[in-house]
Amino acid sequence: QVQLVESGGGSVQSGGSLRLSCAVSGGTVDSYCLAWFRQAPGKEREGVASIDSDGRTSYADSVKGRFTISKDNAKNTLYLQMDSLKPEDTAMYYCAADRPPCSVTTVLSLGLMEAGLPYWGQGTQVTVSA
Repeated sequence: QVQLVESGGGSVQSGGSLRLSCAVSGGTVDSYCLAWFRQAPGKEREGVASIDSDGRTSYADSVKGRFTISKDNAKNTLYLQMDSLKPEDTAMYYCAADRPPCSVTTVLSLGLMEAGLPYWGQGTQVTVSA
């Protein structure tokens, strides 16, 4: 059974940086499509970024140029480097995974559906103050 555990969240001032990590067990990061999602209080879940087994990536327009998704096969870990953070980036951030066949597009779409993806982490809170 694949398990995902996020870490790295915290509080930072506007313009600062954070790096989120998602440790994967029960499977390898190069076997799945992986993605980061976020949800702020009172708002719908939003797809942030995704990466497939070949390293192709996709980003939400709201984070393009500021966030970078990557993975380390040796450490079996997914990352989200977040730079130039804004108060509107404040949310609970979740990593998720989908089994193949999948793509950077489908994993982001399925993550917005109820029970659309089989594997989720417990979330890590990011708070950006003005």
